[in-house]
Formats: sequence, structure tokens, C-alpha cells
Amino acid sequence: MLVLSSCQAIYSVVSQLIQVLKMAGSSTPWIGSAYLFLQSTCKTIILPNLYESSQKKPCVFKALKLALADSTGSVNGVDMLKVHCSHPHLIVQLKFCKQENCRRFLQSYREGLLQKSLQNHLQLSLAVTTVPLEMELKAGNEHLDNMLKDEDRCLECIYREKPDRLRDEEITELEERLKSLILHHNINNNMPSKDCMSPNSLSLPSQGSPLSPQVTFLFQGQQFDNRTLTPDDHQKFAKLVSKKWKQVGRSLQKNCRALRDPVIDNLAHEYDREGLYEQAYQMLLRFIQSEGKKATIARLIAALEENGLTSLSEELLGLHSNEDDS
Repeated sequence: MLVLSSCQAIYSVVSQLIQVLKMAGSSTPWIGSAYLFLQSTCKTIILPNLYESSQKKPCVFKALKLALADSTGSVNGVDMLKVHCSHPHLIVQLKFCKQENCRRFLQSYREGLLQKSLQNHLQLSLAVTTVPLEMELKAGNEHLDNMLKDEDRCLECIYREKPDRLRDEEITELEERLKSLILHHNINNNMPSKDCMSPNSLSLPSQGSPLSPQVTFLFQGQQFDNRTLTPDDHQKFAKLVSKKWKQVGRSLQKNCRALRDPVIDNLAHEYDREGLYEQAYQMLLRFIQSEGKKATIARLIAALEENGLTSLSEELLGLHSNEDDS
């Protein structure tokens, strides 16, 4: 009995191995499909509503494209066939044409890297302070989140589910629009046109760039017009930010080379005698001089919110004065 049981176990393992090898070595293309369910846990950010908005749809699409490219290491690693709006979820139908790309995607999803990447890209594209997300992955009736540790089983489930549609015309249109904007950006910056859809060229700063000009942004559930920082903004910030100017500077430095280390520490030392106002003023001055038109109020508000400076954000947006008038 013991020998028979051992033989059956070995046979089962060998059968599974043969199945995986067949999938990898078959002359027919490895094609599979899955659905990615997305939901924001922030009450003021409803992803289906944003995607249904003609103004916000390109921003959401760009964030999805960038995050999926990050997950596989290639712009063409996974294809979006359609984006469905099913409140409160945004459902992305995915197509994989290579097992290797699907495996990378699963690893990124399992480790939470895809979630972080999409949150960051949505934050930049939509010019909001944060976009907390919940994600779920399905292939047919299978909930892949329950079996993520068994990568081969997940691959098998995705491989069994063949795409039931061609790419939606709207997706093709959005992708062509994105390519055109990136190509335009590259030409203006003397970059080779052949690189227009490389991951590096896709990962351009969103706020204020020609690729994705931000007309408005959300703060506390309200929409505000985006604009470049004014001298009045500059002075208010320096006057009110106090000791937290360095933390705000470190938040801004993520997308501003002029504030990279050790610039902020050098400013603190150089203007130590002048005090906090001058230190904060000089830090923001570096940001404005470096970023030009891309030094927007949305970027500063995002940095302030990241450091808990809600009151200063409200002051810069004129909310306090509006309350006083009423």
C-alpha cells in the first residue's frame, strides 16, 4: 500500500510537470485572460465616475497603462482589452500573450508592487493627494487571490480562460492618443521617436507636463483649478509652514531634481541664522525656479497633505478666507 501511494503521488507530480512543460513548450502561442477589479477606498474618489468623465478618462487610462508596464517590465507585457465600469468597481479585462509576462505580472500583484504602482500613477495623473486601492484578480470563476502562492495553478487558470473579445475600439483610441502625446513630448525634448513607447518615456512627470496637463485637482472632495504657484503662495507657505518645511521639501524632491539630497540639508545650514521663514522660502524658490510652469499648486498641496498640513493647504486654496467672509 505504501509503495502504491508513493507511486500515485509521483505520478501526480509528473503529470502536473508535463502539463506545465506543454504550456511552455507548445508551438501554439501562450494566451490567457484575467479580470482585474479595482476599487478606491476613499469615499471622494469613485473610479468608475472618473473613467466615465471625458476629461479624466485619459488620466486614468495612462495610470493603468503605466502600472501594468511596471508590473511586467514591458509596455507590451499585458494588453488591456476593455475597461468596464461597474460601480463601485473599475474592471480591467487583461490579455497575456506570453507565460513569462504573466508570471511577472502575478509576482508583482502578489507582492503588492502593482497596487503601489497604480496608486502612485493615479495620484500623479489625477493630481490628488492619495488614491487608496483595493484589488482583486479573477480568471473565469476562479478567485486568484486565494491561490497566489501557487503560481503555476494561477497560470493554468489564466491560460484556460481565452479572451472572448478583441480589443475595444476605445482602448485603441486612448492608446493612440497616449502614443501621440508622448511622441510630441519627445520631439519637443529632442528624444528619438523610436523610444516613444518605452517604459522610461512613459514614466514622465504627470503634473503640468504636456503629456497630461492638469486643469483641476481634488482636495477634500472639492475640485480646484490648478495653476502655477504665485508670489502670494510662496510667501504664505514660507510664513506658515514653520519647522515642517524640510519634510515638505522631501516630498517635493521625489519629482524635482533641484531638491535632491543634500540640497535641503544645505539650505537648512546656509540660512540657519535667517530662521525658518527664509529656509522655507529658499526651498520653495528652488522648486519654482527648477520646475517653471510645472511648479503647480496641486503638487504643493499634495506635498502638504502628505505631511499632515491640511490647515496650510486650506489657507493656500482660500478656504479660510471664504469661511471668514460667510
